[in-house]
Amino acid sequence: MTISAESFRHELNQDTGVFTITLDRPDRLNALTFQVYAELRDAFLALDTEQGVRAIVITGSGRAFCSGGDVEDIIGKLFEKDSVGLLEFTRMTCALIAAMRRCRRPIVAALNGTVAGAGAVIAAAADVRIAAPKAKIAFLFTKVGLSGADMGIAWLLPKLIGFGRASELLMTGDFIDAAEAHRIGLYNRVVEEGAALEQATAFAEKLAKGPAFGIEMTKTLLNREAHMDFPAALELEAEAQAMCMTHSDFREAYEAFVGKRPANFK
Repeated sequence: MTISAESFRHELNQDTGVFTITLDRPDRLNALTFQVYAELRDAFLALDTEQGVRAIVITGSGRAFCSGGDVEDIIGKLFEKDSVGLLEFTRMTCALIAAMRRCRRPIVAALNGTVAGAGAVIAAAADVRIAAPKAKIAFLFTKVGLSGADMGIAWLLPKLIGFGRASELLMTGDFIDAAEAHRIGLYNRVVEEGAALEQATAFAEKLAKGPAFGIEMTKTLLNREAHMDFPAALELEAEAQAMCMTHSDFREAYEAFVGKRPANFK
């Protein structure tokens, strides 16, 4: 395996193809450090092509998913940087989100607890979010005097919940509870307490058993079509679907249907 990280736990289930990332600073509510940002970015870049990985789960240890940038290890130290250093940092944080969206493997966020600041953006950048009832969420940036548009969230969030709701959350920085996040479409599911990781892993395993090329193409087109007009999107989908029809997964699905057996996508 080409992925190495010291700032979080990671494990590949060889049987299912699900790769699990666990943010592991529970005493700091899994707050991010410079090292965590960089290693997460590098991990998602590598997971795009890592052999044997068919789906990814990201979660946190303890009572939070991620509380955002660490006040001591990041925020305090930013005051020591000049404008060049600040831009290097903000570009690195954006590079993490870019790596998540460009990663062709589906990403499922298991939101076990509080989701805040940069942690909320990481959750939003996942493809699916499965949350515990206590997983309140806030995009806290304006609370600390910064722009609510950070790490690409002003692009991502309106696509998830609509322009008006995104404007409210990003401008106020207020928390909403898991039930409200589910109601407005920010969370895909809210499950019983203690079950977020189990349910997210089960969902990732379901995706891992599916046609990897078709799922990869789906994520790629969701990204690309976000800034296309409708005729261009139609043409792109026509070309992509014709390509999928030449893939072995398409024939396997057909033969499985005819043979009245489960498909075995490799």
